[in-house]
Amino acid sequence: MADLNKLAEEIVGLTLLEAQELKTILKDKYGIEPAAGAAVMMADPSMGGDAPQEEEEQTEFSVVLVAAGQQKVAAIKAVREITGLKLREAKVLADAGNKALKEGISMAEAEEIKAKMEAVGAEVEIK
Repeated sequence: MADLNKLAEEIVGLTLLEAQELKTILKDKYGIEPAAGAAVMMADPSMGGDAPQEEEEQTEFSVVLVAAGQQKVAAIKAVREITGLKLREAKVLADAGNKALKEGISMAEAEEIKAKMEAVGAEVEIK
């Protein structure tokens, strides 16, 4: 019986050209189509492979004020308008930097806030 570990190491070490040649030999000589069989086996959890994981689409976003910029007074006014904070709290938020202005909002609202803050020279990120 063949040493399966050695065989596996040899298969893993094949170049793309060698792998293509192996595929052709298996198909022509033995009637085996390895690409289709491997894809089915990998996608079917009952065959030992893991099912592909669907990535969850992000639906809630946060707008983070990175820096208030050169027009600090205008940035503070915009922060107050967006958050509803009082002047002192808005100033603290603008001075601190890297603080969330709003969390759990839609992408459209996040982009609107970002545009408003960038218009006054502030640097913001959507996360």
